[in-house]
Amino acid sequence: MKVFLGMSGGVDSAVSAYLLREQGHEVVGVYMKNWSKNLPGMKCPWAEDLADAKRTAVKLGLDFRVFDFETEYKQKVVDYMLEEYKKGNTPNPDIMCNQEIKFKLFAETAFEQGAEMIATGHYARTNGPALLKAVDENKDQTYFLYRITEDAISKTIFPVGGILKTEVKALAEKIGLSVAHKAESMGVCFVGEANMKDFLAEFIETEPGKIIELETGKELGAHDGAIFYTLGQRHGLNIQAGLPYYVVKKDMAQNIIYVSQNLNSLKLWTKEVKLKEVILRHGDDGRHIRARIRHRAPLVDADYLDGKLTFSEEQKSLTPGQSVVFYRGDICLGGGIIEA
Repeated sequence: MKVFLGMSGGVDSAVSAYLLREQGHEVVGVYMKNWSKNLPGMKCPWAEDLADAKRTAVKLGLDFRVFDFETEYKQKVVDYMLEEYKKGNTPNPDIMCNQEIKFKLFAETAFEQGAEMIATGHYARTNGPALLKAVDENKDQTYFLYRITEDAISKTIFPVGGILKTEVKALAEKIGLSVAHKAESMGVCFVGEANMKDFLAEFIETEPGKIIELETGKELGAHDGAIFYTLGQRHGLNIQAGLPYYVVKKDMAQNIIYVSQNLNSLKLWTKEVKLKEVILRHGDDGRHIRARIRHRAPLVDADYLDGKLTFSEEQKSLTPGQSVVFYRGDICLGGGIIEA
C-alpha cells in the first residue's frame, strides 16, 4: 500500500516510517513546511527539522517530498489564533493545525499524488472511522485530534499508537536513527522554543492595563496586555503578595485583569459550560460520557445536551477558546470549544 507519512523531523514520525516500511508499505515521507519566520532572538527550527526528516528518509530508503503550506497555514491557523486572542479567548493552534492542515490539506495533496493512506507520528489509534486513545495513556494525543473527520480517520494510520513512548525511543536507538535522542519540541507548535507571549507580541499591538483585585476593587499592579493572560493563570502577574493571585476575569474592552487569592472563587469553578462548534461522531447522543477539559487532565463524567456540557463535579479554570473532548471508553467521540 502506498502511504504518505507526515515527517516532522522528530523521533515519533521517524519510527513510524520504519514501522510502515517493515509492514511492507511503499512509504513516501513528507515534510510539511508550515512556518519559517524567525522571531527576535528565536530562530524557527524548520530547516533543522527538515534536515532531520530527510536524513531519516535517506537512511530508510524512502521517497521524500516537501509540501509547502505556509500560505494556507498563516490563513487557517495563525490568523485564526490571533483573532481569538484579540477577543480574549485562548485558542489551541495544535487542534486547528490538525483539522485544517495535517488531516485536510496534507491528506488532499497526498491523495492527489497517489497516496492510498496517510500516516503521522501521533499517539492515537483507529478502527475504521473511529478514533481511539493510544496504548500509552501518558502520551495519548486524541485531545488534539478530536476535530478531524471520520473520512480522514478511516484513511489514516498511526503506527506508534499501539506502543509505548519508551519502546519508540528504544527502537529508534536500536536501528540507528539520528533523531533517537532528539528533544521533543516545546513552546508554540510551529515556532519551536518561542513562547506564546513573544509570538503574539510580534503580531498584535497591546497596551499596559490595570490588575485589579476582584473582591476589593483595589489596583494591585499593571500588566502588559490582557490578551497575554488566561483564566486560572498565577504566574507572570508581578504582584508582590504573600499568597499567590489567580486570574479570574478579563475585561477586554477596558483592558483590565481581575485577580483573586481565593482558590474557591466562583469565577474559577463551574459545573456547566457552553460549547460551540461541537462534533459528535458515530451518531452518539453525548449522554453519560467522559470529558477531558485540557490535554492530560483526568477524565470526568459529564452529559452533553443542546450546546451545554454538565460535569458530575465542579471543574477549575475552564478557559474560553480551549476545547473539551468527549470519550466513551477508548473511543474519542469528538468535543467542542468553550464559549465565553
